[in-house]
Amino acid sequence: MNWELKSDRPIYVQLIEQIQLRIVSGLYPAGSRLPAVRDMAAEASVNPNTMQKSLAELERSGLVYTQRTSGRFVTEDRAMIQSVKELLARDQLKEFFIKMGQIGFTREETITLVEQAREGEDRHDTDLAV
Repeated sequence: MNWELKSDRPIYVQLIEQIQLRIVSGLYPAGSRLPAVRDMAAEASVNPNTMQKSLAELERSGLVYTQRTSGRFVTEDRAMIQSVKELLARDQLKEFFIKMGQIGFTREETITLVEQAREGEDRHDTDLAV
């Protein structure tokens, strides 16, 4: 998973979101050790202080914790991870509905389009199985 950073919002906020995404997707599984701050910063092409700020914020939220001599780890609280996953999903859905509204679709029309797209996927999956 690549780090995708844009100039429209603070970098540390985007890093928080992307680390959260890596956790909820299982790239960084519950209880796993995170890479070192400098390694993560180099991979994301950001200043280590910026990455440190993001990780400190994730620690405050409880999603990540530090063991003094061993580094940072993802929480083992699967309910918390699931809660973050649902929050991220709701944010994506909200953004999607806003964008659909901007191009002229009502909420109901958008839901209909989503259902039609899903039905198309189901048919496509069936076609592939034949």
